[in-house]
Amino acid sequence: MKKDEKRFQEKVKAIQDTMFVLGGKWKLPIILSIYSGNKRFNDISNSIPKITNRVLSKELKHLEENLLIKRTIVEEYPIKIEYSVTDYAYGLKEVISPMESWGIKHKKKITENSYS
Repeated sequence: MKKDEKRFQEKVKAIQDTMFVLGGKWKLPIILSIYSGNKRFNDISNSIPKITNRVLSKELKHLEENLLIKRTIVEEYPIKIEYSVTDYAYGLKEVISPMESWGIKHKKKITENSYS
């Protein structure tokens, strides 16, 4: 296998791994919601239009398994469960910010081209 081909395959694998962890419709909105200070399940749910409780629960577990969020049980009555972003997840800001910028530019470009 050529050196360039091996590097290309490693790059593709890294991107596939990233997409597995962050891909889909809900993971980044959930992380952004928690970044914004929503710590309780219902707060997160209410901040993301059209997400179901079942999907939110599943995605929170996936994000926790991948060390991007932390689930904490607050021992008081009634018991509360809070979610927070891990220090590790703060590195995603380097990914999210360019995605946001590109998304804004892309929407503008698509909108402009649809009226041409």
